[in-house]
Amino acid sequence: MKIPKSLLVDPEKNSVYGAFAVAVSIWAFSYSVIFGQVLILAYYAVWLPLIMVDYRRFLRQLSSAWLPLLFAAYVCFSIFWSQAPGVTARTAIQYLSHIACAYVAARTVSVRTLTLGALVGIFFVLVYSLKVGAYSEDVLDGTYNFVGAFASKNQIGFIGSLGIYFSVVFLAFLRRGRLSFILTVPVVLLSAYVLIVSHSATSMASIPAVLALIALLAMTKLLSRRYRRVIFLVGAGLVVVVAVVSLNLGLMDFVLGIFGKDSTLTGRTYLWEQGWNAAQRSPILGVGYAAYWVQGFAEAERLWNEFYITTRTGFHFHNTYVEALVELGFTGAVMVALIMLRTLYGHVSTVIFKAWQAESVVLFGVMVLLLIRSFVEVEILNPYIMGSFLMYFSYFKLARLPVTRTRWAPTFEQADAARGEPAWPRHHGRPAAADQA
Repeated sequence: MKIPKSLLVDPEKNSVYGAFAVAVSIWAFSYSVIFGQVLILAYYAVWLPLIMVDYRRFLRQLSSAWLPLLFAAYVCFSIFWSQAPGVTARTAIQYLSHIACAYVAARTVSVRTLTLGALVGIFFVLVYSLKVGAYSEDVLDGTYNFVGAFASKNQIGFIGSLGIYFSVVFLAFLRRGRLSFILTVPVVLLSAYVLIVSHSATSMASIPAVLALIALLAMTKLLSRRYRRVIFLVGAGLVVVVAVVSLNLGLMDFVLGIFGKDSTLTGRTYLWEQGWNAAQRSPILGVGYAAYWVQGFAEAERLWNEFYITTRTGFHFHNTYVEALVELGFTGAVMVALIMLRTLYGHVSTVIFKAWQAESVVLFGVMVLLLIRSFVEVEILNPYIMGSFLMYFSYFKLARLPVTRTRWAPTFEQADAARGEPAWPRHHGRPAAADQA
């Protein structure tokens, strides 16, 4: 039996396969450490073979992906100055292939299908974590937190925040019928419960802010394009003013106190200082991609020991831009920031300055969530991570592909619309002579 290509690569018809592929990807991102390479192979298997199905689809407007491709090339070339070239080569190839999978997903999967697949994947990920039911003590702040099948509370907290976010936007913008409410209730309940018991301050603080922003963007649909621009400019100015005032009046410490944090962010500021000092040794190019946290290197071993990381793996500077400065230098950090800002501006400009689109609202919310987390976590610089997949998916979705023209003639309605004539039937039941009279 021959399967039509459209059921695999057409965003309008492949909702079943697309949702399945996204769900498999989320499972791989979450538990590849537990189940091994078989999940990574499954992740590749659901995306990369689609290139062979319709390679022309992926060649259209390939130039629009120049910035991520340039960054991926820079990451690969860092092997030539890396202090751990073997580690850099392996991880760089993984990162490049990870970006390629996100590119294929963006060209074949709609935002609605992405949301459906994310809801399914997140539901099973959370169910498995609840089944494992592991708790872990944070030796730095003395708290006892739920981690499930993950290695840290921040990882499962991120999954919980995504579950709440995708549930809300699905019901608000993308649902079709009342059945959607029934399907999203389990995901919302599980996500909220996990978010609470994990005590992830970053996730609990970021998700309300993102949902409030999405609500404001949803209300702009009722306004004309001119008023959207004015409100956007005024709102952006107010955000800057509020941020400056909050820092000067000490409101930031008050907010951190609500979530049980101090001004050091549980040792993160010390890590940032250490990262900045390390970046000064090679400020332009860095020490090489993934070449700092390597077993046997003195600085990495010292920080692992100071933060009680007995596994000596899976640690970072808890800041995307500090991590980029250390590994890829000022050049790489600027590229990462440009990708983030280009994606953010691309989607918000579509909503504010062009025709209002729910898909851009959804992806803008995802990017804002990643932006907030980028200052305290590292989720867009590593392969096989949910954050990096979503960022590159959102970036590649900025390219508006032209509609493929078919060989057959247009319908009567399409031909009439092109000539500016009323839709068929032209005479609405009246004889043509009556119109001509």
